[in-house]
Amino acid sequence: MDLWTKSLAWIISQVLVLLSSRCGTTGAEDVCDSALVSNLPPSSFRSSSQLSSSHAPGFAKLNRREGAGGWSPLTSDRYQWLEVDLGERTRITAVATQGRYGSSDWLTSYLLMFSDTGHNWKQYRQEDSIWSFPGNSNADSVVQYKLQQPAIARFLRLIPLSWNPNGRIGLRLETYGCPYTSDVVALDGGSGLVYRWSPGARRTSKEVVSLKFKTLRNSGTLLQASGEGGLGLSLELERGKLQLLLRQGGTSSPEPRRLASLGSLLDDQHWHHVAVERQSAHLNLTVDKHSERVQVPAEFSHWNMEQLSVGAALSLESQKPLVPKRNFQGCLENLIYNSLNLIERAKHNDQQVTLMGNVTFSCAEPVSVAVTFPGPQSFLQLPGAMASASGGMSVGFQFRTWNRAGLLLTFDLPDEGGAVWLHLSEARLRLQIQKAGRAPLELSAGSALNDGQWHSVDFTSERGRLTVAVDEGEGGVAHASPPFPVSVRYQLFFGGCPADDDNQECRNPFDIFQGCMRLLSVDNQPVDLILVQQRLLGNYSHLQIDMCGIIDRCSPSRCEHGGRCSQSWTIFHCNCSDSGYSGATCHSSVYEQSCEAYKHNGNTSGHFYIDVDGSGPIRPQLVYCNMTEDDTWMVIQHNNTELTRVRPSPDVNQHLVHFDYSSREEQLSAVISQSQHCEQELAYRCRKSRLLNTPEGSPFSWWLGGPGSGRHQAYWGGAQPGSQQCACGLQGDCVDPQHYCNCDADRLEWAEDSGLITHKESLPVRSLVLGDIQRPGSEAAYRVGPLRCHGDKNFWNAAFFDKETSYLHFPTFHGELSADISFLFKTTASSGVFLENLGIKDFIRIELRSSTQVVFSFDVGNGPLDVHVQSNVSLNDSRWHRVRAERNIKEATLRLDELPAATQEAPADGHFHLQLNSQLFIGGTASRQKGFRGCIRSLQLNGVTLDLEERARITPGVRPGCPGHCSSYGSLCQNQGRCVERATGFHCDCGLSAFTGVFCHSEVSATFESTTSVSYTFKEPYELLRNSSALPSSIYSDMTLRGENVSLSFRTNQSPALLLYVSSYYREYLALLINKHDELEVRYKLDSSREADILRSRVKSLANGQLHTVTVRRLSDSVSVQINQNAREEFNLTSDGDFNAIKSLVLGRVQDSELDPDGSRLASLGFSGCLSVLSFNSISPLKAALLHPDTSPVSISGPLLRSSCGSPASANPYAAENKHHLSDQSGSVGSGQPLVNAIRTDSALIGGTEQFHRLLVSVSDRFIEWLLQCKGEDGRTSFKNSPLNLCDFVSQTHKAELIKPLADGETFPYQKKVI
Repeated sequence: MDLWTKSLAWIISQVLVLLSSRCGTTGAEDVCDSALVSNLPPSSFRSSSQLSSSHAPGFAKLNRREGAGGWSPLTSDRYQWLEVDLGERTRITAVATQGRYGSSDWLTSYLLMFSDTGHNWKQYRQEDSIWSFPGNSNADSVVQYKLQQPAIARFLRLIPLSWNPNGRIGLRLETYGCPYTSDVVALDGGSGLVYRWSPGARRTSKEVVSLKFKTLRNSGTLLQASGEGGLGLSLELERGKLQLLLRQGGTSSPEPRRLASLGSLLDDQHWHHVAVERQSAHLNLTVDKHSERVQVPAEFSHWNMEQLSVGAALSLESQKPLVPKRNFQGCLENLIYNSLNLIERAKHNDQQVTLMGNVTFSCAEPVSVAVTFPGPQSFLQLPGAMASASGGMSVGFQFRTWNRAGLLLTFDLPDEGGAVWLHLSEARLRLQIQKAGRAPLELSAGSALNDGQWHSVDFTSERGRLTVAVDEGEGGVAHASPPFPVSVRYQLFFGGCPADDDNQECRNPFDIFQGCMRLLSVDNQPVDLILVQQRLLGNYSHLQIDMCGIIDRCSPSRCEHGGRCSQSWTIFHCNCSDSGYSGATCHSSVYEQSCEAYKHNGNTSGHFYIDVDGSGPIRPQLVYCNMTEDDTWMVIQHNNTELTRVRPSPDVNQHLVHFDYSSREEQLSAVISQSQHCEQELAYRCRKSRLLNTPEGSPFSWWLGGPGSGRHQAYWGGAQPGSQQCACGLQGDCVDPQHYCNCDADRLEWAEDSGLITHKESLPVRSLVLGDIQRPGSEAAYRVGPLRCHGDKNFWNAAFFDKETSYLHFPTFHGELSADISFLFKTTASSGVFLENLGIKDFIRIELRSSTQVVFSFDVGNGPLDVHVQSNVSLNDSRWHRVRAERNIKEATLRLDELPAATQEAPADGHFHLQLNSQLFIGGTASRQKGFRGCIRSLQLNGVTLDLEERARITPGVRPGCPGHCSSYGSLCQNQGRCVERATGFHCDCGLSAFTGVFCHSEVSATFESTTSVSYTFKEPYELLRNSSALPSSIYSDMTLRGENVSLSFRTNQSPALLLYVSSYYREYLALLINKHDELEVRYKLDSSREADILRSRVKSLANGQLHTVTVRRLSDSVSVQINQNAREEFNLTSDGDFNAIKSLVLGRVQDSELDPDGSRLASLGFSGCLSVLSFNSISPLKAALLHPDTSPVSISGPLLRSSCGSPASANPYAAENKHHLSDQSGSVGSGQPLVNAIRTDSALIGGTEQFHRLLVSVSDRFIEWLLQCKGEDGRTSFKNSPLNLCDFVSQTHKAELIKPLADGETFPYQKKVI
């Protein structure tokens, strides 16, 4: 054979080896179904026992009739097993079972375990749980099961779980698969393998290293990739977890940086698959079935790997181990780098692969037999050794567990009696000895011993000295010298005690132990656990011998949204505190998804956390919710919402400003997307500073807005996108008609261009570039307001189903491990299915089963389960009801309105994945039976809102939208507020209420001084505004009254004091006052020819500065008075008549009155204090004066300060917040408009507030009105509508010295300079 032919043959062989090693099999996987058992000799079969020689395990072959027709053990219990040796490691893809021929003996369920050595068995798991296989229903039929994940093993062991109750265990079996070949290397902790790149070798943009490993050590360096500049990556085992580390600078570098951590309990001596993929600056780490993607520093994207060290971290220069004690000890299989089989190349002495130390190309595994204590009935009993001459003893073992407490070892003391307990408590090892007549002896050692790692325990008693050591002393040592010998009387008990121990040889006052033990020794003699398994040594119950069944339920963590996972042997727990989420897996958000939702829970304006996608990946964000009477605004701040001056800088032609928002990018995008309307104010104040228009057509200034870093925008607030105009250009009222912006007129006078950006695709404003600022005399100031949005499209998305056969359908719902569903419904029907999605076997359904019961049904493969909530009121009341259902791997919950949640726990082991494949049906079922009639609204699945309205528009029998919300939300309107329907929601009309606010809940209060007078004139009709639709209904009144209903709240320290005075054209009056005894007097004069009736209340101390509420009702001659929560007082008048031709109602100081001389003198003194929520029949005079002074028949003299003094929480009525000064002919202040800019409210003007105040001293009340217009209550600055421009005013009055020069970009704060 010539050289070329040899080379070609070698290349072909390498390709075949590569294919087989990468696939792990010599054949294609789709034909890996050969019978593996039928041709094996009897010697390949073993069992726990056999009923007779004709029931031997060698007869357990499918469809065979030799012997007794199959295998049957001596006794039928769960300790029996059948084992098959396939002769070599094999890929096993399926298993089939049959009962024993011609008998009543067959299995109905079983477990499978696999092993490479016949020891250290591994249970077959599926969906992260121990998997039980369905068996047979008779002796002859064959039941075959294809493994979801093929197993690679030499030995197979079948464990019967259940069998025919009328027979015994009987079995014939077959397994299917194909041969498995691989390249294996064993490293002893001092050996390794190094692959070096040949000079000039071609580099690829993508690099992949993959391998399998198995080890008994929980630490060691598996791989290290070294390259130029001392930069390297290493893959290291640390406490049984695999860490991907970034190393920089070689041996003198600081601690490596951890990029990722995956896996757990990887020191279990089972094969684990690992792959690391690098592409540019991204790395993908895969351990077994789980992957994590990480990004590495930028310099790594140009890094070239020069050396790959396997089993040890070697220095690139010296080729010596960096940390010798951290070398890997164990076996590696199929080590592949970019399609190169490095182990195969090492076998052929490839020059690029160097072997270091003792490397063998086989995997000789140490035999370590472990035992698992899975439950409360588990124990291991061993005989105690004969007492030595010194009377001493020793016991040693290793254990691993997740439990913080549990009995490890106990035995009785000889002679005088007593007992020894070695147990875990609070994750510490504790020794407790009790002996009759003596004080208990206690020792403790170690800490955090429930971490799942192997920990050694050595208990010795020799020559009167007792020692307990943890982890060979590294975890702690405790000593004692008891005055009595410590030795074993008869038996040692590990893990627990027998349940039927009549002789009381074993007592356990502590928790049972759940975990694994190994390397047991008594008096320095190892314990052979295989003899125990064969019942040849000691005794045991409910143990799993020759395996450790520990499971890490926190790797990967099932706790979502940053919840912290902890676990015991059987369960895991998620700590959701500080995450913003709740539930067993921290899946459901504790926050609402919008300000709109908060409003409909009855909340008023304030800061709230919102979670725009519910259980989705977007984190909650803090926003300000401004609940107004008209809209519910969500306000998101950025780092500078102030008016900010820009000054030219040398050599700087443009001024760039970037805005950082309090919300993240994904939060902003979601808020804008789900809102019906969004806006942001954009304002530019200029003098000799042009904005957009240039002779060349390109703008001087522009801004960036929209998703990400934003897109270039060349229009200004109030104009249309792409127009390169300002608001005045769109409206045609610019100061220079030849330009489309006021600032483009380039004048010496100050001008302004401002308006709202409302095009959602352009929001939010990200950056601002101002160009015409460098010319002499150029001055400019800008303001970008907060992002404001209202209207939640998701919250009101609804559909009406008018037939039981109508439904909407959507794509299959995917909620395999976590699924949450929430919606609102209203109906008059007593039953119907809200939602259904089916799979082959699995399903999920939510239905109204009766008029008082909602049921959440599902099946994930373990059988159908129902979770139901029973309501004590009817649910078919045509009112909105909220349903929230969640299902995760721990539990299922169902919530209805505010009722307690119903919960159904999931089984500890079994199916976890919800597998659906049909369409999702809303309002009905696939069978078109039991459909729902009514409305469904705001339907969300795993945080994603389904657009019911869009689908309803094209679906017969379903209508988009659903009117009628006041029946559900009308109770939110308080204090005689009236609920008014809207297409999407409702609002409260406060026209007939003395209160204001979104729910008519906000008290309307004012602070009065002695000179304050508010007069409300009664007219019928009110001539000046008879046809005004904007006129509140509360200002109309009748002129002749048969009765009155008066209510108000007040605070005062004044005594006597007049609270209210109502006069008549016929010299009749009504007066409420506090007399000199601090009592309330009601004076009625309804007959001008008689003296007034004086009604005195018995309630004292009304002038004590506290808030008091008074209600006075009259009907004809009967009057009732109630103060605060005191009993109502009844009075009768001497005159039975009407209150004729009422003229006016006066609060505060009264100039002319019909009172007696003392009363008139009192009225002239005025009232000092607080009046609040005053109503007289259907009118609210104080509200009219404060909120509608220009459109109501009120006149005001003296200072009247609106405040919150009428709030019960307000202790000082004279220090109320949010005051507005109202004087004669003052402008109106709109109701229901709390400050939008609640995070930064001091939006400044040119100049400072202190200087501003100095100017206000000398200017007219009209200037005060201007101030209120300039700084609106919504936090926006409006220059254009002000009657006098402040900068113009300063220029005209030559007061420029009042303006403090500011540096470039400085904002206008409140200044402290006194002039």
